[in-house]
Amino acid sequence: MSHLQRLLAILAAFLFLTAPVRADEEFLDPNVAFQFSARLADANTIEATWKIADGYYMYRERFAFKAAGAQLGAAQIPPGKVKFDETFNKEVETYRHSVTIRVPVEAAGAFTLTATGQGCSDKGLCYSPQDATVRVGGGGLAAFGAPAMSEPGSAAMDVPGEPAAAADNELGRIDSALQGGRLAVIVPLFLLLGLGLAFTPCVLPMVPILSSIIVGEGDKATRGRGFVLSLSYSLGMAIVYTALGVAAGLAGEGLAAALQNKWVLGTFGVLMAVLALSMFGVYELQVPASLQTRLAAASGRQSGGKLAGVFAMGAISALIVGPCVAAPLAGALVYISQTRDVFIGGTALFSMAVGMSVPLILVGVSAGALLPRAGAWMDAVKRFFGVMLLAMAWWLVSPVLPPVVQLAGWTLLGIAYGVYLLRSHKSWFAQSVAVLFLGFGILQMIGVATGARDPLAPLARLRTSDEKGLAFTRVKSIAELDSVLSNTRGKTVMLDFYADWCVSCKEMEKLTFIKPPVQRRLENTILLQADVTANNEDDKALLKRFKLFGPPGIIFFDQGGREIPNSRVIGFQDDEKFLRSLQRLN
Repeated sequence: MSHLQRLLAILAAFLFLTAPVRADEEFLDPNVAFQFSARLADANTIEATWKIADGYYMYRERFAFKAAGAQLGAAQIPPGKVKFDETFNKEVETYRHSVTIRVPVEAAGAFTLTATGQGCSDKGLCYSPQDATVRVGGGGLAAFGAPAMSEPGSAAMDVPGEPAAAADNELGRIDSALQGGRLAVIVPLFLLLGLGLAFTPCVLPMVPILSSIIVGEGDKATRGRGFVLSLSYSLGMAIVYTALGVAAGLAGEGLAAALQNKWVLGTFGVLMAVLALSMFGVYELQVPASLQTRLAAASGRQSGGKLAGVFAMGAISALIVGPCVAAPLAGALVYISQTRDVFIGGTALFSMAVGMSVPLILVGVSAGALLPRAGAWMDAVKRFFGVMLLAMAWWLVSPVLPPVVQLAGWTLLGIAYGVYLLRSHKSWFAQSVAVLFLGFGILQMIGVATGARDPLAPLARLRTSDEKGLAFTRVKSIAELDSVLSNTRGKTVMLDFYADWCVSCKEMEKLTFIKPPVQRRLENTILLQADVTANNEDDKALLKRFKLFGPPGIIFFDQGGREIPNSRVIGFQDDEKFLRSLQRLN
């Protein structure tokens, strides 16, 4: 069997193992099949809307409304489609896709409205009547019980006078595609989204890892060989990334955050450092001889062991991508957590991982043309990638190290490699690279001497300009957040979820929050930040409240302390895109 056939067989086995889960989850949760929302059409009318999933319908005669603290008029229910229903053995009116009902109301103050509806699936299952309760008062409408994309009994907020429509932002479009359940739409969409994520700081570190493996092939690094190695690496990354995402979605909390502890990070940091030693000629990268022998016997070729090792490295590299939460990943995880549909959600995640693998495949295909053959140049390239792997190892363990230790490590790496290049290579290119590394190391050394706390800003303590980031107030628990939201002083509120190990969070701080137009736009906004680095119980509770699987995530609240619909920012946004997101605060 060829290498490609073996890889395709692994992929087929993965899809076969995940497909049966769909059969067990044949029917949607009622909160997903019949998504309830409500809005104040005017001071005396409430509009109640049910968004009905494809393949499901609701009964006209089963709608009912009652209120505590208010007088309701006759509900204005639009005509439905008449059909003979075997469940009730009579002609009934039904609704598909959506139905909106206007309910007149007279109230002197705050009151509670309970809306009841019942529906069935075309496949034969009829649900019991479902209640959804909304609290109306103080000029606002807050929905509890079964709002769209919420767990039963959880709380969400709606804005008075605005229809509870599908989101028109990126998360809304992703959710709409997933809810449609059409693989012909989901697969290409998530492939393109993955391709966009391929050029983020979370994915790019995998390029030197794969490149170092291909460079280690020496004169065997042909285009065909590079393609097979990169395909094996990418498949390992995609499968584990998908599995971690599905697990996080089913668990309902950030699995990636749970991996950010000193033992896990230290283990993978050491593994990267050990891999770097192979680039320095200490040993030849390969799996254990016993396992390699078995693989070679099964495939008839000695390269089987190499492919298995590369596949394993791709699987390990998925943990580098895991902590980075972007809108596509958040959408897929929410979908899995709500519907328990592993097949659709897993397919979306796998498609996204394949899209992220495109640069890796290109690196493999170009190996035969761009990388030098055996000789002095090859040795120099191998050492360079060895240094890159050491940098990856240090970057992995940095979240659990004190800032001064982080900067000291970067100082040593930069100066040591710069000095090595100056002494051993006389070409202008090597000398230029040496100067760059020396400059980097010296900047980090200055950071150590001046007490800087961020390797990305080693000269922060020497700056004399007035350029500063946003001044956040930290909230450590749901109770602290609720206390602020209950007294907004007529201002909007921005809640930023942050973690020390979150690359995109630091990008937002260094590249977006620092911009004067962004700061001016947020002058009259209460700025809160939840630091979930520790991933303790309070951190998990805050993330779970807003159904976030990890940072970065920004939630906006109106002047009444209610979340502004369709305004969430998930993942990194530059200042121009973030300013467009802030327009929704109007």
